[in-house]
Amino acid sequence: MSPTPPTPPKPLLPLPARRLAAWCGVVLLVAGVVAVAIWWCITFKTAVTPVLLALLGTALLGPLYRRLVKMKVNKSLAAGLTCAAVVAVVGGASWIVVSALIDSGEQIVSSVQRAATDLVERFGGEGTTLGDLGDKAQDLLAKFGGTAASGVLAGLGIVGEIVATAVLAMLLIFFFLRDSDRAVASLRAFAPRDTGDMAEAMARRAFEAVEGFMRGTTFIALIDALCITVGLLILRVPGAVGLGALVFVGAYIPYLGAFLSGAVAILVALADRGAVIALWALGVVLAVQVLEGHILQPMIQSRTVQMHPAVVMLAITAGASVAGIIGMLLAVPLTAAAFGVFSEIRKNYSPSPDPARTHTPSYDTGGASS
Repeated sequence: MSPTPPTPPKPLLPLPARRLAAWCGVVLLVAGVVAVAIWWCITFKTAVTPVLLALLGTALLGPLYRRLVKMKVNKSLAAGLTCAAVVAVVGGASWIVVSALIDSGEQIVSSVQRAATDLVERFGGEGTTLGDLGDKAQDLLAKFGGTAASGVLAGLGIVGEIVATAVLAMLLIFFFLRDSDRAVASLRAFAPRDTGDMAEAMARRAFEAVEGFMRGTTFIALIDALCITVGLLILRVPGAVGLGALVFVGAYIPYLGAFLSGAVAILVALADRGAVIALWALGVVLAVQVLEGHILQPMIQSRTVQMHPAVVMLAITAGASVAGIIGMLLAVPLTAAAFGVFSEIRKNYSPSPDPARTHTPSYDTGGASS
């Protein structure tokens, strides 16, 4: 008689518990990797910030570069012309925005101050007068006036850092556009074993999400700014052009930026034109937001990664806590890229994949093809 094979030992935990433990291990591993990546980004933020801004710029400028390449323009020349075009456009737009804010900035600030004064007079505590507030402000100025020089120097240092970051980001955009094919080859070379196709597909999917987000957000911001500016001009609200420029800049921070810029417009209308015009300005802002949320967003960004508004708000909050304003600007596109990678992984590792979708997708993106 042949010996009876030994009975395998019974697992200590049932199958559902083992699956839960495995998923917990995966979550902890991913959380650890993300935490280390965030720590490295914070530690080397001077170098990381231009790279991330350059990636966003490359995603936005990819279609123009590809069109020039299709016209048989040399890659280096096409990348240089693209960067020159963006410098001209961004410089001109910045000049328009800054000049509009300078021309109407005094009106906006004085209107907001008058609105704040009205609120203090109506809802301020008993015994609190404007004279008391002025005396307290003078005391604060006298107390902290000695640090004015250091504050000016710190401001100059911040301006210099911003200029250096912008120049470095522009140079990186040039190289990212010109050498995008080399980037794909390097990614496939560093991918372990036979995972080159999968790594390239995830990179292309992430870049496609960022590219769609940047293009859609820019177009939506332009429409929002034009609509609100026209509405404020019809209502004869002072500083309408400057407020429209503020709306355009704030639109790159979803939800929060539109809320803040719209609140400023309503305060200006309340201070200069009264409660009735302020209500009309509120109606204009709400109408533009409804137009954006129900028509523009689904129609323009229908091919990008769709995220729930709660996810967007959490991403903005996390970005602000990590890197301030820059974090708020980068949080949503980076989250869109992460969602794109996740959707690619889920599609390729589905339990019952569709044979028609098992091949590597071909995305036409500026950062991965020339």
